[in-house]
Amino acid sequence: MSFTSPPTPRTPPPRVSVPGRSPLPEIEDLNGHSNGHEDDLTFESTDEQPLAELDTAEKRRSRLLAGLLWLSAIGLGALVAFLVFGRDPTVGPVEVETAIDDAITQAFDATTIPPDRGPAVYGTIFPSLVFIQVGGEGPDAGLGSGVIINADGSIMTSDHVVAGATDISVTFTDGTTAPAQVTESIPDMDIAIIQTSVLPDVVVPATFGGTPAVGSRVYAVGNPLGLSGSISTGVISATGRTIGRDPDEPLEDLIQFDAAVNPGSSGGPLLDENAQLIGIVTALANPTGEDFFSGIGFAVPIQNAAGAAGGPEQ
Repeated sequence: MSFTSPPTPRTPPPRVSVPGRSPLPEIEDLNGHSNGHEDDLTFESTDEQPLAELDTAEKRRSRLLAGLLWLSAIGLGALVAFLVFGRDPTVGPVEVETAIDDAITQAFDATTIPPDRGPAVYGTIFPSLVFIQVGGEGPDAGLGSGVIINADGSIMTSDHVVAGATDISVTFTDGTTAPAQVTESIPDMDIAIIQTSVLPDVVVPATFGGTPAVGSRVYAVGNPLGLSGSISTGVISATGRTIGRDPDEPLEDLIQFDAAVNPGSSGGPLLDENAQLIGIVTALANPTGEDFFSGIGFAVPIQNAAGAAGGPEQ
């Protein structure tokens, strides 16, 4: 399966990996059936857990903004110095430098840098996160992420994280650990609902949102590579994407984003700047065949997932 807008014949579409459970051969669907299309998007999953570098996009963005402000202030100071002192032969370099410094100080005092929303988003969603482990040990073992969506403790995750699992364990952010069962499975959307036998003392469901416009900042939170409670940030790079698991069962109408996700991120929440749940992470583009993030992730829009699962009203 290719994207809704297929690339040119000289640019074969990238493979797609499911950042979730046990390893599957390339060019095979979730049931191990070859689709016979080596150039199409395919799904893989893994439970390998190499170390990952922390996301630094926000730091780079802040440094870039500060640098631009600094250069602008210097330019303004130089202009002021020229206009005030440029034609006065009695003015020396000390006075010019002082004028530039004053202009820079005034420019920074008059500039308001927008607050970083990341800490607020993370603090809001953190009580709603869960860590999911399946299969105990062996080749069927794996991990994934999930998010509480109802006051009764219902957890939404990716179907491929828990599909066929007989042993599911959920750990809440307060440390409560309990076995869980799948109460609803929606394979054609890669969405599942699970319920635990024990809940935390305080259950905090996520708040649902809509789908922001392309270019809007988003946050992916989950357990990539087993690193629980990790957050990464990026933007929505497209909507309405279709990716293929096999010719008869593509995943449709997905959100495409560039926040880093890795194996273990599947089932985690994708959030907007108001910490509202806008999607469930389901896959990542994988042009190299390696099981790590390469720049593009996909999420099921929460309106689709909640509607199919009988979730709360939007």
